[in-house]
Amino acid sequence: MQIGFNAPTSGPLIEPDSFVRIIAEGEALGFDYVTISDHIMVPRNLESKYPYTDTGEFPAGTQAAWLDQLGATAFIAAMTKKLRFVLSVMVVPHRPAVLTAKLLSTIDHLSKGRLTLGIGVGWCREEFEAIGAAPFDDRGHVTDEWMAACQELWTAEYPRFDGKYVKFDDVTFNPKPAQSPIPIWVGGESGPALRRTARYAHGWYPVGTNPQFPMNTVSRFKKQLERFRGFCEKAERNPAEIAIAFRVLGGPGGKPRASIDGEAEMFTGGDADWVEDIKALGELGVSAVDVRLFRRSPDDTIDAMRRFRDGVMTKL
Repeated sequence: MQIGFNAPTSGPLIEPDSFVRIIAEGEALGFDYVTISDHIMVPRNLESKYPYTDTGEFPAGTQAAWLDQLGATAFIAAMTKKLRFVLSVMVVPHRPAVLTAKLLSTIDHLSKGRLTLGIGVGWCREEFEAIGAAPFDDRGHVTDEWMAACQELWTAEYPRFDGKYVKFDDVTFNPKPAQSPIPIWVGGESGPALRRTARYAHGWYPVGTNPQFPMNTVSRFKKQLERFRGFCEKAERNPAEIAIAFRVLGGPGGKPRASIDGEAEMFTGGDADWVEDIKALGELGVSAVDVRLFRRSPDDTIDAMRRFRDGVMTKL
């Protein structure tokens, strides 16, 4: 089981010395990967609903400072040696396709192949409009076209592409990424996300707290896993070829152990409960789990990371 932790890309922990301490500590503690989230500019008047809370409220709020995802990832790449980094997730339509391909290939090349590309279509219409991104209502098509253009640029000696939004020909594009291919994990639980996963992804990357597609008990996870396999069958894809990574928006001790319909709610309670939940997911084919261990200060965050290593990671 691969275990990851979240990089602080928003809020008070993005102060440079704090950021460096947290990332360095994660690598020293033996975490396998770090996740980096993606927001560029959040409008103050936000009507779009965040998918992973019951109320639709965006937990970070509209006033928080945000680091750029790809700039932060390049910084992490330069200060680490072994730690992988997972974009969690990159909102694909936020950036032009060719620029995205160049930034990602540069990061993968200079890090000697440590990038995992988590992708999503985005949920915040107001942010799309504020930054002048591709049309929000066409974001699914845009995401697929951007990814197809990236793959062409990353693999073809003389790339060419003729899409709805992206066109190029008679060009060279080097250096290629160190990995061939860069692993792509599709974030999301909806039908379109599962179809995208089955068509071309190397991993499925859900969050368990989406009220529309809850996966916060073992039974509920099994139900969604069967749904995922159904999409793979329709796409004539072997689900065993697709890794499953699970994103958890918290850490041990954040919520007392709870139950839903007489069954334990996963990722509530203390260390022993989390060990049990991670092992249960592993038995169902999950190969990676990442957690959010932020606290108010760098010292408290690092303490939480060390306690997670001692109380959970060493028990797996």
